[in-house]
Amino acid sequence: MAAVFPTWILIAALLFEAAVVMGSFPATLKLERKIPLASHELELSQLRERDRLRHGRLLQSSSGGVVDFPVMGTYDPFLVGLYYTKVQLGSPPREFYVQVDTGSDVLWIGCNSCNGCPQSSGLQIQLNLYDPGSSSTASLVSCSDQRCSAGLQSSDSGCSAQSNQCSYTFQYGDGSGTSGYYVADLLHFNSILEGSVITNSTAPIMFGCSLLQTGDLTKSDRAVDGIFGFGQQSLSLISQLSSQGITPKVFSHCLKGSNSGGGILVFGEILEPNMVYTPLVRSQPHYNLDLRSISVGGQVLSINPSVFSTSNNQGTIVDSGTTLAYLADEAYDAFMSAITNAVSQTVRPILSKGNQCYLITSSVNDIFPQVSLNFAGGASMILNPQDYLVQQNSIGGSASWCIGFQKIQGQRITILGDLVLKDKIFVYDLVNQRIGWTNYDCSMSVNVSTNINTGRTEFVNAGQMSNDGSSRDQVRGMLALLLPIIMLTGLLFL
Repeated sequence: MAAVFPTWILIAALLFEAAVVMGSFPATLKLERKIPLASHELELSQLRERDRLRHGRLLQSSSGGVVDFPVMGTYDPFLVGLYYTKVQLGSPPREFYVQVDTGSDVLWIGCNSCNGCPQSSGLQIQLNLYDPGSSSTASLVSCSDQRCSAGLQSSDSGCSAQSNQCSYTFQYGDGSGTSGYYVADLLHFNSILEGSVITNSTAPIMFGCSLLQTGDLTKSDRAVDGIFGFGQQSLSLISQLSSQGITPKVFSHCLKGSNSGGGILVFGEILEPNMVYTPLVRSQPHYNLDLRSISVGGQVLSINPSVFSTSNNQGTIVDSGTTLAYLADEAYDAFMSAITNAVSQTVRPILSKGNQCYLITSSVNDIFPQVSLNFAGGASMILNPQDYLVQQNSIGGSASWCIGFQKIQGQRITILGDLVLKDKIFVYDLVNQRIGWTNYDCSMSVNVSTNINTGRTEFVNAGQMSNDGSSRDQVRGMLALLLPIIMLTGLLFL
């Protein structure tokens, strides 16, 4: 019996370690915060300008397991914010950093013969260029390829009659752009399928190979290797992987609004009992919602509903790539008037560099009213003061809080950026064409359904994954090899 005791202690310890490792490996994309240099601090005017350029780009008309991507980046209204992830492509696989972009559909990477691709990055990451000639599994995509034809319908692809090669050209509102051709190659990833972690998985995908970059894409301060289109069209990676049965066609995020930043981004449906859903407006290139009205302090503002109606280049867009939030001029004027009237007796309004701000000496929650964005289907998005105010600086012992909502002149566009999206779970359910949300502490873990079409619900405790999965994979591999041997050894001593 003396020999049995330490053996089973060892087995129990290893089983506990396995439970910890496997139980905490989620279908999650953990968002990290990287603090930029102090010189990266921005004024609201600079944020508005950056968002304006972003919107020019946005408004260009143009079911299985869960795939895990590690996500890095920043979130702070006064710091240069950029969320990006790392993908592995080709054979042998190479790593590329790409911006996560819900306003476009295509994954594209700078190629080895690129003209204008930045050589270095202020994000302190190593930039790489994709070389189709060095990958044994790479192939060109012809005009006759079904995927190229699908991209033609959404203006995500073009066709060169001379070379019979599927190509693309994307022009953005800030004058920047990229053009190149499509390639097919292997994407390498880890996934969770029916409760089991599957490492070293691959899937054939089609993505862009950039030969030319212009404008801001050539700058090195926030340079990455390419852009990861997070949209819902057929050429997006979400659509490609879900059509192969690799991932469910749903993704979720929860962005932390505290100074520490970070959050959760997961290919799967975060399950929370307080979620509310509203339908996506169909046949739109972006994530458009049907906003019906705005309430301030429980009172519905007098705004003509036509201000929020959806048509070409008009409507309400959910966009995590926008820093602030934007209202059409009629809605903005009514909103500003209601906020100012609600706080006029207790705060001192000031104008700071053209922005409406307020000097206060107490908590904003004690002074400013709640705001409600009311959508089709009865779903309301409750905004606390920190969801529409931005703290800018202090003046004579008083804190200066400025309205983060900005006006879009001459266009009936509403854009819900990170200012509004933070501290909430958002679920983009592309199967059922709806978006859901609920207020949430994004530093906490979440439950994720990894199968939404099989009638079975599996849960993954997300939000606890380490940045470096390699060491965890090694531990899993060692446990898988050692546990049968140790258990057999223990039985021999019975």
